[in-house]
Amino acid sequence: MIDAAGPREPRPERYASSFARHVAATRPAFLSVTLVGCLIGLAAAHRDGVPLDVAAALGTLLAALVAHAGVNVINDYHDARSGADAANTRRLFPFTGGSRFIQNGVLSERAIGRYGYALLAAVIPVGLWLTWHSGPGLLAVGAAGLFVGWAYSAPPLALMSRGLGELAITAGWLLVVVGSDYVQRKTFAPLPLAAGLPYALLVANLLFINQFPDHDGDAAAAKRTIVVRLGPQVAKWGYLLIAIFAYGWLVAMVATARLPQKTAAAAMTLVLSFSAARELLHHAEQPLALAPAIRRTILAANLHGLILAATLAWSG
Repeated sequence: MIDAAGPREPRPERYASSFARHVAATRPAFLSVTLVGCLIGLAAAHRDGVPLDVAAALGTLLAALVAHAGVNVINDYHDARSGADAANTRRLFPFTGGSRFIQNGVLSERAIGRYGYALLAAVIPVGLWLTWHSGPGLLAVGAAGLFVGWAYSAPPLALMSRGLGELAITAGWLLVVVGSDYVQRKTFAPLPLAAGLPYALLVANLLFINQFPDHDGDAAAAKRTIVVRLGPQVAKWGYLLIAIFAYGWLVAMVATARLPQKTAAAAMTLVLSFSAARELLHHAEQPLALAPAIRRTILAANLHGLILAATLAWSG
């Protein structure tokens, strides 16, 4: 058994101010996937000749990042209430097992819960301004995004605990891309869907691989993720299948001219995804051995999205 409560985990004495403590509780290093998703949406609009509205773009980034921060904090809150994080002795901090703010006494469970829902509430006025600026369609996108973010970990739905976490993550980050495009374009279009799906799937793979070190804690707390339901030795093939579908979709969209040919460059990151898949296939039940695979998964998603955004923008 691994007890990962080491010196890298947060401690109350590590933070000089309440502000620093609350910023760190959002796990800011992992918000990059939302930033990149927004860039893909903005690049898709630019590709179709839509002039960049800087104020709306900044508002979109702010709303998306705060919403993601809120979802991270709420996930910590509900995993603490279920006992999943407390039971997780095989975690790989900082990737899995939550932020450890509650378990290590940095913030109370009640404070974390209030903070997470306050962050989601703070998104609403920005979202309403963006809706007034762009059109009513954004209201549906924003409401769907907040709902998916809440339902991912919060009861009674708790989609993650029902084996539906990957679908929720895919939908959530696809909405980030579509919403960012909509704010600029002021209408819906097929391009952000075509570009956003492979990226959203690679983000889902990050959440998927994180379930393997968390398996024992999740099972003890009756958190029925796909990995708990199928067992690591069967579930490990899911990572490879998601990656194959993501890159296959990108190639198909380029081949059918739904995406510019330059965007095929984003498929280069399959080297990272497939090498991570190989490590997971060999070490599905050895949490400490999965750290390099998790790092490659993070890099694959972010780099794929950045290349996709850049090639879309340059094709405009």
